[in-house]
Amino acid sequence: MPLYKSIDVNSQTTVKIWKIEESYNELLKPLDLKPNSLERVLGMKSELHQRGFLSVRHLLREFGYTDQDLFYDEHGKPHLKDGKCISITHSFIFSGVIVSDKEVGIDIEKQREKISIIAKKFVDYEFNYLDTYADDYINKLTVIWGIKESLYKLFATPGMLFKDHFLVIPFMINDGNTVAWIDYNNKKYRYNTAFLEFEGFTCAYVVP
Repeated sequence: MPLYKSIDVNSQTTVKIWKIEESYNELLKPLDLKPNSLERVLGMKSELHQRGFLSVRHLLREFGYTDQDLFYDEHGKPHLKDGKCISITHSFIFSGVIVSDKEVGIDIEKQREKISIIAKKFVDYEFNYLDTYADDYINKLTVIWGIKESLYKLFATPGMLFKDHFLVIPFMINDGNTVAWIDYNNKKYRYNTAFLEFEGFTCAYVVP
């Protein structure tokens, strides 16, 4: 069972990352899925998505939870029955879960050149410090996207826009952390963020 990485962010918050190496059947066999979860996984057209979904349930087990402990609200945000906060992500061969006493968000993204094509859709303030010719431009864009995606998952408020409402303070890839802000409805919220790179992927997460 390839638990790839476990990070104790602070005394209330833990991140766990799974590298998806098992087949669909190997992942499904030990799990006790709720009927609607089983229906969801059987309805997925891509085996990659099925394995991502199932690997998240294995990460829940690493935290001591089962599929029965997880539910989603009307905005699609996941919650745990014991009241702890959770955020979930999966991308290709990796999945991740963060659990905390406070609201959190997590995202894993594959580092790809094509992110530069859509940069103008999610970057505004950050162009002030980004160098489009730098070797780490794609990596930095991927971190910014991951942080903003994590903020969006944490806040789960329809109408929020990555470009208009979220901003990421300047950082270096070697820093592994930075600060991000949400500026929405005349209120400002500050978040600590962290990020790490592995095997051509970037994981970012945010904690208030």
